[in-house]
Amino acid sequence: MMSTIRSAVFPVAGRGTRFLPATKASPKEMLPIVDKPLIQYAVEEALSAGVQKLIFVTGSSKRAIEDHFDTDTELERVLDESGKQDLLSVVRDIVPAGVDCIYIRQGTPLGLGHAVLCARSAVGNEPFLVHLADDLIYSENACLKQMKDHFGRYGCSVLGVETVPEDQTGSYGIVAVEDDGDGVQRVTRIVEKPEPQEAPSNLAVVGRYVLTPGIFDKLASTGRGAGNEIQLTDAIARLISDEPVHVLPFEGIRYDCGSKLGYLQATVEYGLRHADLGDSFRAYLKNLDS
Repeated sequence: MMSTIRSAVFPVAGRGTRFLPATKASPKEMLPIVDKPLIQYAVEEALSAGVQKLIFVTGSSKRAIEDHFDTDTELERVLDESGKQDLLSVVRDIVPAGVDCIYIRQGTPLGLGHAVLCARSAVGNEPFLVHLADDLIYSENACLKQMKDHFGRYGCSVLGVETVPEDQTGSYGIVAVEDDGDGVQRVTRIVEKPEPQEAPSNLAVVGRYVLTPGIFDKLASTGRGAGNEIQLTDAIARLISDEPVHVLPFEGIRYDCGSKLGYLQATVEYGLRHADLGDSFRAYLKNLDS
């Protein structure tokens, strides 16, 4: 099997109903955190892991994502003529030269597993990354880069995980693991959104995956599960009987931007870290407490 990861898959066909009416006509992945949309943070993280193909699995009303990563010659002309070279470089450098953007329509919304399966022809018979833009992770060493490095050492699928409170297991895929030697944790069981009393642990899979191409056959033969959808978790549960699957408790801070509270937390903390706005924003927040 090839050890080089060249593709990242972004399942972006969801409707984002928790953010209505903001997402009625605009994709949830285009919601901004300070001055960049969530999907751009996702792409930047994947690029930091060295991918050359960005594969977006889209649905209806998602054209804004394609437009965001396309070239806007009129905007670039206006910025150039206005002497706004800093802004010009910002819009020109969203996707570097030599990186391909591929858009695949998920005609019927049959879940995350189905979305990943839709990318099969674009990925080919290679390992690949999956990034869920709802999960924004801040780290000096990008989460997908950490996971790609782990794959480079062990050559198997990797799931990004973190410990969650027991009463939140019903919102995640939950794994049971065992020590596979050298401190590496191997998945022995994975369950989609179990109730706390049925959860094998409180180690939750968040929106980062490195997957081998073996997952595609599992997805193709996996029936509908929780929510009457084709669950990626169910396919991974079948994959672990054929090949090892590891977990990686990544370094970084995760913000659940699929929830309003998580989105607000990310906006505040990214605002405080912003090179141009951080100091003045921090002063503003301090004045609110006085």
